[in-house]
Amino acid sequence: MTDLSAQPGPALVSPAQSIYVTSPAMKRRNAAETRFRAYGLVAIALSLTMLALMLVTIFRDGTSSFFQARLGYPVELSEKVLDPKGNRNRDEMAKVTTVGYGKVLAAGLMAELERQKIDLGGLKPKEVAELISKDAAGSLRAMVLADPALIGSTIDASVFAAGRIDGYLKGRVTLESAKLDSNISPEQLHLADRMRAAGLLGSGWNWEFFTNPDASDQRPEAAGLGVALLGSLYLMILVAVMCVPVGVAASIYLEEFAPKNTLTDAIEVNVSNLAAVPSIVYGILGLSIFINVLGLPQSSSLVGALVISLMTLPTIIIATRASIRAVPPSIRDAALGVGASKMQTVFHHVLPLAMPGILTGTILGLAAGLGQSAPLLLIGMVAFVDNHPSVPVEGFLDPATALPVQIYTWVTRSDPAFVERSNGAIIVLLAFLVTMNLLAILLRRKFERRW
Repeated sequence: MTDLSAQPGPALVSPAQSIYVTSPAMKRRNAAETRFRAYGLVAIALSLTMLALMLVTIFRDGTSSFFQARLGYPVELSEKVLDPKGNRNRDEMAKVTTVGYGKVLAAGLMAELERQKIDLGGLKPKEVAELISKDAAGSLRAMVLADPALIGSTIDASVFAAGRIDGYLKGRVTLESAKLDSNISPEQLHLADRMRAAGLLGSGWNWEFFTNPDASDQRPEAAGLGVALLGSLYLMILVAVMCVPVGVAASIYLEEFAPKNTLTDAIEVNVSNLAAVPSIVYGILGLSIFINVLGLPQSSSLVGALVISLMTLPTIIIATRASIRAVPPSIRDAALGVGASKMQTVFHHVLPLAMPGILTGTILGLAAGLGQSAPLLLIGMVAFVDNHPSVPVEGFLDPATALPVQIYTWVTRSDPAFVERSNGAIIVLLAFLVTMNLLAILLRRKFERRW
């Protein structure tokens, strides 16, 4: 018989091959991977380039709105003009309109130009007065009515220069463009240069941009974000008060207590669908229900907050449920094992551990709501509001606007000064959004626990 064990068997191992030698197929796979990585890097680089281009454009055109041209010179508050009866009665003084205060400002400027012997370049006193902002008379009137004792004295006034003068100092208005502009002339710009050299005209930080209400097209230099900032603050307060308790409570019930049946499945599907509904639909709902049916004040912060709350609530519910679901089941089992009730388990153990995710989702939801404009336009918050809302709770019913709506309003105006201010408002809005996102990240890192 033949001994089979003595015969050599087939080779079970392929010949040894160096790991540095690759087959053609491996080379093709490696090349495909390299191309895929290159495509990804190109996509990221393109996205970052577009983002950088957008930010550079916004900051280039918007930072100048934080500075404003001002005129500084002595002004004599003539009793003959501002208080003809001389009794310092506010009711009598209020009868003097801004026209009278404008004459006082113009007379003070002409007197200072004559004192410093600045050449007017053939300009008439009326044309010289046009270098002063139309808002200056109203500001001076408010100051005098607040303190009638100022009448008869000479004050060092610091008032806004006209919008075209401000644009000239910022490079937006040129001598060539002034030849075609009915609001300014090259001679007035030359006078502005001489006044700047004499120290009467300069540029400084514009605090009024953050405090003043909106202004008319005739005085863009006085337009500010005061009403929009206050309206946005009221919106966020009301949205947080309405959304956070309801959203967290609904999430806890759906995740921990609700029975798994067709009804809860339908609720979960609808919550997810509501998060994807276009924002303008919520604006139509707010207009038809909150204003037309319930009769709530149009353009008020309360109506705006109700609309934004409807948009934000699904986001908070989804984020809160995800945070609760991320808590390990062993936490629940351990609490139930030592005799805790279902409610004690949820509120004493699960909810505290899920709180970082809940806070993050809430803050991001509020930040998303802060940037909405379409629903607020439909409920009338685009209206021109020149008075600040009063303090809460009455202020929640006063007419107001919000930062995104104010940006939209300014962009639609023809004067280039409003375009500059819209870019400045975008910078402020971006600062708010970045701050809220950083706050969400910091809170999550501080309180987050990993298992």
